[in-house]
Amino acid sequence: MSNQTTADTGVTAPLFASRAEIRVAAAPDAVYRIVSDLPRSGEWSPECRGGSWVTGEAGAVGSVFRGENERSPEVVAWAPVVRGTWTTHAEVVAAEPGRTFRWAMHDSRGERQQSVWAFDVEPDGDGTLLVHHFRMDAPTEGIRGITAEMDDDRKRAFFAEWGEKVAGDLAETLHRIRAVIEKNG
Repeated sequence: MSNQTTADTGVTAPLFASRAEIRVAAAPDAVYRIVSDLPRSGEWSPECRGGSWVTGEAGAVGSVFRGENERSPEVVAWAPVVRGTWTTHAEVVAAEPGRTFRWAMHDSRGERQQSVWAFDVEPDGDGTLLVHHFRMDAPTEGIRGITAEMDDDRKRAFFAEWGEKVAGDLAETLHRIRAVIEKNG
């Protein structure tokens, strides 16, 4: 399966698009400093255990982050997804302090894929509205590998289940980030 073109608009819909938001009792600049510090992501991510910047200035556009990840066997157990530990590389594609931080996943050749994770921060009274979102416009190298042997029904089932997993991960990440920020306030 690939992304779908809607008949009404002629616009290609993303393969995955998910979004979650939460209110945090901290200023936007403070929230941004935390969420743009990807090596700390092990404190809140369901899969990323942290990592390190491998090129560029930490958190700057064009910098590449090497993530250390871990996934349990129960996640979409019937599909051939990566399990256990693995690494990823991602490139910062937007870094506007106090506003937005986005990173695109690299493929095995080090090329940017159409798979972007992001945090947006907006003032909200005396706090911040923190939005976490994910968008994949075209299948990544990993998704193509996972679905290569699947028929259309299995692909639909995988995309539905994986989409639910991503949505749950976004929401869980936000709750964990809020706890970290408000605890250390």
